Amino acid sequence: MQIERHISLFRNGRNQAIRIPREFELEGKEATIRKEGDKLIIEPIRKKGLSEVLSTLKPLDKNLHDFTDSIDDSLLPLDPIEL
Repeated sequence: MQIERHISLFRNGRNQAIRIPREFELEGKEATIRKEGDKLIIEPIRKKGLSEVLSTLKPLDKNLHDFTDSIDDSLLPLDPIEL
């Protein structure tokens, strides 16, 4: 069953605005809005978890010698960290 409410549109400066009733509140502090025909679709922006971010990364090249060849051997080694 879909929930439906009648709301009023109002002006906020140069923008048209609505008040979102409590039962339609979105989580978070940001959302995206898009128009499909005469409908407005508002969706919360969810923060990505680590596994979701990692899944978007391209795999490392199997030929890492290009990377290791670029290491400058003339640099002094790092001092060990004392805890």
